[in-house]
Amino acid sequence: TNQWFLPAVRGDIPPGCAAHGFVCDGTRILVFGGMVEYGRYSNDLYELQASRWLWKKVKPQAPSNGSPPCPRLGHSFSLYGNKCYLFGGLANESEDSNNNVPRYLNDFYELELQHGSGVVGWSIPVTKGILPSPRESHTAIVYCRKDVGSPKMYIFGGMCGCRLNDLWELDIETMTWSRPETKGTVPLPRSLHTANVIGNKMYVFGGWVPQSAGGEISAPDGEWKCTGSFSYLNLDTTEWIGLISDCQEDKSNLLPGPRAGHCAVAVGTRLYIWSGRDGYRKAWNNQVCCKDLWYLDTERPLAPSQVQLIRATTNSFQLKWDEVPTVEGYLLQLHADSPVPPVAGIPGTGVPETSVLSSQGGCSLHQSPQSLPSIPYPEMKVDHPSPANNLIPNNVQVALSSSSKVEGKEKVAAPENKVTQETMKNHTDATGFKESNAPSVLPVCTSSAQTSANVGELHDLDKQSVNPDASVSSTVSSTQTMVTQQAVKTESSSTNGAVVKDETSLTTFNSKSEAAETAYVMPSTRVNAGQTNDSHSSRAPQRPPAPVKSRDRRWYDVGIFKNNSAVVSQFYLLPEETLNVNSKTEGADVPDYRLLKKQDLFPGTVYRFRVAAINGCGVGPFSKISEFKTCIPGFPGAPSTVKITKSVDCIHLSWEPPASPSGNILEYSAYLAIRSTQLQENPSQLVFMRIYCGLKTSCIVTAAQLSNAHVDYTSRPAIVFRISAKNERGYGPATQVRWLQDMKTSGSK
Repeated sequence: TNQWFLPAVRGDIPPGCAAHGFVCDGTRILVFGGMVEYGRYSNDLYELQASRWLWKKVKPQAPSNGSPPCPRLGHSFSLYGNKCYLFGGLANESEDSNNNVPRYLNDFYELELQHGSGVVGWSIPVTKGILPSPRESHTAIVYCRKDVGSPKMYIFGGMCGCRLNDLWELDIETMTWSRPETKGTVPLPRSLHTANVIGNKMYVFGGWVPQSAGGEISAPDGEWKCTGSFSYLNLDTTEWIGLISDCQEDKSNLLPGPRAGHCAVAVGTRLYIWSGRDGYRKAWNNQVCCKDLWYLDTERPLAPSQVQLIRATTNSFQLKWDEVPTVEGYLLQLHADSPVPPVAGIPGTGVPETSVLSSQGGCSLHQSPQSLPSIPYPEMKVDHPSPANNLIPNNVQVALSSSSKVEGKEKVAAPENKVTQETMKNHTDATGFKESNAPSVLPVCTSSAQTSANVGELHDLDKQSVNPDASVSSTVSSTQTMVTQQAVKTESSSTNGAVVKDETSLTTFNSKSEAAETAYVMPSTRVNAGQTNDSHSSRAPQRPPAPVKSRDRRWYDVGIFKNNSAVVSQFYLLPEETLNVNSKTEGADVPDYRLLKKQDLFPGTVYRFRVAAINGCGVGPFSKISEFKTCIPGFPGAPSTVKITKSVDCIHLSWEPPASPSGNILEYSAYLAIRSTQLQENPSQLVFMRIYCGLKTSCIVTAAQLSNAHVDYTSRPAIVFRISAKNERGYGPATQVRWLQDMKTSGSK
C-alpha cells in the first residue's frame, strides 16, 4: 500500500536511541546499544516480535572468556544464520555523560540466538590475522558465495577521527581477518553511509565524505560534506564499480539527494533508501532532514508462477498467479488455438529496447519518441514507490507516483506512467571515477515473445474459498470435463479438533468424465496468464476465417496489470505488418495499445496463457504456459464453496450448487484421484475414481477410500478431489480441490 503506519507496540518498550545496531530475523527484530542521550550510551538488547508488536528486553549470558560489550554507538550488528556479529563502535571513557571522552572500538563479539525468540549469550571468538582498526559509523555485511559456501563478513569505511575507505574481510568459518585486494576506483572515505547485499554485489550509498576534490583522507579538522555517490563492490571479483559519482549533477532531481545517517534495506532485488540528513560540517544549523523514500531495481524480475484458473465462462476467464516481490505490474499474453487474422491499417509504434545491467561495455539506451525526452548520459533514475493499486487501462506503461518532499521542498523523481530501466555503461570522468549508467526512465515493452522459464509449483490462493461464477460456464463437450481447481475450507468436526490447512491451485484439465467409474486425466503442463482491463462483451463474437498458416499464429497481448489477477474477455490484435515476426525477443518494437483493435474470446475455444513480471529494469522472463478452454453455453456451472470436515475415520465433503445452474441439476458426481500403475509411468496423468453420485450436495469419503488415494506432489502434498454437476445437456465443468497433507499423513497414504 506504500502507507506508513505507527504500530501499537507493548511490552518492554526501549527508550529512543540513535546509532544503534539493528537486525531482522524473520518476524523478530533485535536492537542493540545506541545513544540514549548526549554522552550516555547503551548496551541493552531488545527483541521485537513484529507479528505481535511485542517488545522484550533480553539479557544474554556474559562471555566465558571476557566482559560483555560495553555501552556504545555507531557499531555494526550483522546477522548470519543463528548468530549476530558485533564489531566496533564509539564508547564514552568518562563516567560523566556531560563530559564526553570518545573511545573508538574494534572489539568483536558473537551473539547466539534461540530459534524464534530469545538469545543464548555473548561470546568472544578467537580470531586470526590483523584486526581492523578501531572505528564507528562503518558498515558490515555478510555474503556467502553459492559455489563456495564459506560465509564472509565485509567491513567498509567508518570514522576514527578521520573518515576511512578501507575494506576488511572476515572468514566466519575460520575466523580469519584479511584485507582483500580490490580493482576499480575505491569510493571516497566515508562514514554514516549504508551498505547492502543484493546477489553478489555490495551497494554503498551516501555518507559523509571529504569536501576536497582530491578525495584524500583529511585531517581531523578537515571539512566534510554529505554525498549522494553510489557504488557497488562485486564480492566475487572484488571490483568496485561506480554508479553515481560525487560530482555528478542532478539538476532534474531524478536521483536521491546527498545524505548521511539514512537507512537502506534490500527487499528481493530492490534497494530502498529512506531519510537521512544533508549538510556540511561547518554549517550544522543549515542541515536538512530528508523525508523521502527511494528505491532502485537492480535486475529484471523472476518469472511468475504458472497461471491458475479461478473461473471460466463462455467468453472469459478469471485468472490468478502468485505475486512476484517488488514489481510494478505484469504483462499477460494469449495464444489461441483458432487462428486470429491480422488487422490491416493499424500502425505499429516502437518502444525502447531494454538494456541489461552490465559492468562491462556500453548498453545503448533507445527511447520512445512519444513518451521520453532525451536524457544525457550518464544518468540514473530511482523511483519512489507508487501508491497506485490499478494500472492505467489501454496503456503499455506502468503508473508510478514519483514525487517526494524534502523539508517542504517538492522533488519530482520521474514523469508519471513510466517504469525505471536499469542500464550500465562504463564511463570515466575527469577524476578517474568509473561510472555506470544506472536506472533510466523507460516505457515497458509489452508484446515481445520470450523463452519460457521453468518455475516451481502451483501455490495457494489468497482466499480460503473461491466461488466460481457458474452462470455461463459449461463443459467443452458431453464427453469432456473442464476442471476448475478451487480453494477448500477445511473444518474440524466434534470428533477431531484438528483443523487441516488446505491450498488450491487453478488449472484446466481435459478428462473423460462419464465413460466409466475411473476417469483418466491429462493435465496441461503449459501455463500463461491473460486478462483485459475492459468489461465482458455481451455480444457473440464473430469467428475469424480458419485458413491461416500456423506460422502466423503468435502471442497476443492481453494487457499490463498492476495486480496478480485478471479477468480476460478480449485481447489486442496486431497490425498486419508485424505478424511476420514469429519469435520476438525483449526490446523488440511493439504496437501502441491505444491504436490497436481488440478481439473477443470465443466459446468452446482453447487459449494458452503466459505472464511476465515488470519492474524498473524491464520485462522479466515469461512463466510456463497454461491452457484453458472457454465453456459452451447451456451446461451447468461448477459447484462452489467446497468444504472438508475431518473426522476420525472419514471426511465429510460438501459444496454449494452452481450459482446459475442453466437448467435443473439432475445429479452431482464426486471423484477421488487414486494410485495406479499408470501414474507411475506418467505422474502428470491423474486417475480418478467416482466416490459419489446423487442429488445431495455432500458426501462421505471413507477411510478405505482414502487409503487408496493418490498424494499429488506437483506443488504441496495433497489429495485431489473433483466435483461436477449435471443437467439435461450433460456434466458441466468440475471443481478440483487439493486437500493439503502434512509429511506424516502423505507418507502413510
